[in-house]
Amino acid sequence: MQFVIDPSIAVKIDKMKARNRWRDPLITERQIDQTRLVLDDGKADNPEFSFLVIGDSGSGPHQGHNPQRQIAEMLLKERDDCRFVLHTGDVIYLVGSSEYYPQNFIEPYREFLVGGNAPERLNYKNLTFNFPFLPVPGNHDYYDVPLLLGLAAQTTLPVRYLFGSRFDFDIGWHGSEQGKAYARAFLDYLKIYDDGELGRHLDRHYTASGSDRRCLRYRPGQFTRLPNRYYTFRSGGIDFFGLDSNTFNGPTPLPQTGAGDAHRAKLEARRADIAQQRRQLMEQMAKAEKGEKGAGGEDLDDLRTKLEQLEEVQLDLDKQLTADESSVTDIEQLDWLRQRLIESWDEGVRGRVIFLHHPPYVTEATKWHQAQTIAVRRRLRRVLDAVADEVGRRAGNRPLVDLILTGHAHCLEHLRTGDTGHADSNLDVVICGGSGYSLRRQRQEGPDLMETLSGPEDGSNRLVASSKLFIGRSGSGAQKRRPYSFLRIDVEDGNPPRFIVRPFIAERFERKWHNQALEPFTV
Repeated sequence: MQFVIDPSIAVKIDKMKARNRWRDPLITERQIDQTRLVLDDGKADNPEFSFLVIGDSGSGPHQGHNPQRQIAEMLLKERDDCRFVLHTGDVIYLVGSSEYYPQNFIEPYREFLVGGNAPERLNYKNLTFNFPFLPVPGNHDYYDVPLLLGLAAQTTLPVRYLFGSRFDFDIGWHGSEQGKAYARAFLDYLKIYDDGELGRHLDRHYTASGSDRRCLRYRPGQFTRLPNRYYTFRSGGIDFFGLDSNTFNGPTPLPQTGAGDAHRAKLEARRADIAQQRRQLMEQMAKAEKGEKGAGGEDLDDLRTKLEQLEEVQLDLDKQLTADESSVTDIEQLDWLRQRLIESWDEGVRGRVIFLHHPPYVTEATKWHQAQTIAVRRRLRRVLDAVADEVGRRAGNRPLVDLILTGHAHCLEHLRTGDTGHADSNLDVVICGGSGYSLRRQRQEGPDLMETLSGPEDGSNRLVASSKLFIGRSGSGAQKRRPYSFLRIDVEDGNPPRFIVRPFIAERFERKWHNQALEPFTV
């Protein structure tokens, strides 16, 4: 049985537009920018400031250990002199369901929420943060559940009977409802208002000035909704761009003949192999449940992790096999990013940070070769190439973007691009996707990413990026290490600014927690 369904890109776009009443006449007549917010946190907008980064966190307690809560407790020790938290997506595993917001989000982050001293009373639809919490959606925040699996998960047949009471997939009756749960939890869900209520709401909360238009005023402790699934804000002279990469990660269609047919055959064979591995793994999980009680909790977590990895590989293969000329790419969002980056250079901003879920470069074993990774890389390249054409000499020798922050790969990694032949050369990419869910290993092929060139040099390879730091799962058996992570980033004054990246680790080793701060690095 398929465990998750990934809605089409067209469905994701249309559903989200309806939820925030995208370009409703009541919004356009007020000249409101639905993609910008202003942090109204009562703090001086100093050029030197710090912020926190987490990602791929949304797990609950499994077999007595809760990585997400460990990270949350470490975050609390750092937040007093930081300005906000960025979340790089996958807020709720496994399928973004509203049923799991109490356990997998509200409870772990209760100190960040108004009323968090009684988290059991909080409703995910009415959350207010006492400290700025700024997420972007991950793929799991959009997933849905096949009807039969939802029924099985609740009636205990056959899934819970197969895996037993100690095994929890974090699957309930339904999934995210095409991202609805994420939208209700974090976005300004304007769909719930009639026209009269909407007008009053806009006049109350969209009172900040962003460029030449009104925009949302984000006020910790009072109103902490986001204006859209992708958005921008400014802090200390740095422009931040939060993207929804789930709508521009679709693979390009396969050629219909020749090499395309051969590649399709390979993908179909790979998919059949994955299906066989999943069946074998489920049998292994059933056997593990019959072992000595209390003697294999983390081993069961490992098996669950492997099954989730196989499911993700299968989804990526499905995307490649079903892509055709009618497949949608979120051109509107990419055009928005291009224009806002150009405007950012025009306005004399001293730095630019992009944060999104899917990484364009990564060496984590399950993500580096995925079609979605390549698709995001190519589409961001096109945007940056277009920005470079427009900005020209204003950028000088500086990269167009100072830092790219992502999740999706379940690790902490710092990569530096080389000469890619495009405007994404010499960029720093930092992946923060190990803040609570299963961790992954680095690929066996090593830290250097090669890319096959097209055009006159067709077939030759170029080194496009190298991994400078990788922190993920390592070891085996009793010596297995699980270093969960988050980042503190200190921004220094100056133009261009310096970013001091400080990794923090909560490592699960020999069934105990070992917390530490690693040596910082500069980008």
